[in-house]
Amino acid sequence: MASVRVVGTNHTSFTVRSLDRAIALFRDGLGFEMLSKGPRDPAAIQAITGVVGGDVTIAFLQGPSHRVELIEYHAPAARGSSAPRPCDSGFAHLALDVDDMDTALVVAHEHGLGLLGAVYVIDQGPNAGRRVAYFRDDNGLTLEFLEAKA
Repeated sequence: MASVRVVGTNHTSFTVRSLDRAIALFRDGLGFEMLSKGPRDPAAIQAITGVVGGDVTIAFLQGPSHRVELIEYHAPAARGSSAPRPCDSGFAHLALDVDDMDTALVVAHEHGLGLLGAVYVIDQGPNAGRRVAYFRDDNGLTLEFLEAKA
């Protein structure tokens, strides 16, 4: 069986309803740097994703050690949305290390992220002793904040 060696992680991508709100969250709330924002050729979008008539605007933002791609589709008209639960197949989230959970809670609230459960202190595994919380916004983004160990 063939194998390929992964040499790095390029980015994590999220399709969102409002690109401007998602950019504000990552740039203003989380301190990511805007790298680029602009439309893409629908023919290229179709060739890459298989979505016919995909009219998109894409933004790339750089965090401390990871790049995020945010995509807003303006077409096709028939688009759906979903909010899978953490227990549902296909669920994904972005876990971010934060320096202070209390401040992260304020930022989350200011940017419309709702707390999915509660802030919890992890008691086992590689993140034992860290406070953790899951959030979701109305774009469907799910973020996990993990407070850096003291």
